[in-house]
Amino acid sequence: MTDSPWLIVGLGNPGAQYAGNRHNVGQMVLDLLAERAGVRYSRHARAQAVVGEGRLGTLPGGRPGPRVVLAKPTTYMNTSGGPIATLAKYYGVEADHVVVVHDEVDIPFDTVKLKIGGGEGGHNGLRDTSKALGTRDYVRVRVGVGRPPGRMDTADHVLRDFSGTEKKDLPILVDDAADAVEMVLTDGLLAAQGRFHAPSER
Repeated sequence: MTDSPWLIVGLGNPGAQYAGNRHNVGQMVLDLLAERAGVRYSRHARAQAVVGEGRLGTLPGGRPGPRVVLAKPTTYMNTSGGPIATLAKYYGVEADHVVVVHDEVDIPFDTVKLKIGGGEGGHNGLRDTSKALGTRDYVRVRVGVGRPPGRMDTADHVLRDFSGTEKKDLPILVDDAADAVEMVLTDGLLAAQGRFHAPSER
C-alpha cells in the first residue's frame, strides 16, 4: 500500500518507575521524535498503545517527510508484539515499514546501529514482536546500553536507570537514535547504516 505510513515503535515498560531505565531508551527516542513531529500521543482505540500521527524528516527539495505513526505499547516489554501487530494491521503497514527502537546490550553505550531482520539476541520485546508479526524482517534501531558490569544479571542491568556519567551523554545518544530513524525514512536503511556504523561519524 503506497500511501501507508511508517510505523515507528519505541519499546519499554509502562509506569513512572521504569521511565528512566535502560530498557526504556526506545521510548525516550520516541518522545523526542514526537516532539520533532509536533504530535501528541493519545490512546489507540484498538491497540494497547499510545500513538501520534504526523510527518517526520525532510525530503529533497524541502518537502515534508513521510507519514508516520509513532507508537509506544502500554503493555510490558515482553508482550510488545500484540500491540505492534494490531497497529500494523490497522494502518496497513507492511513489516519492512515497521521500525522498532530498542535498547541493545550487545553494543556499547553511546552507539546506534541499524538492521533489518536477523535474530533477537535474547531481547524478549523483539522476540514477541517477531512472533506477532510473523516475520523478523522489520527495521531495528538498536540503541547501545552496554553489557552489565561484573557478574550483574542482564535483566537487572536493563531494569536500572542509566549511571550518572551516562546520563550526561544520554541526550546525545537519544538525539542520534532519533536522527537514525529519520534517515531511514528519508534516505533509506543503507544510507543510515553508512552514516551511523562509520566510526568517523560517531
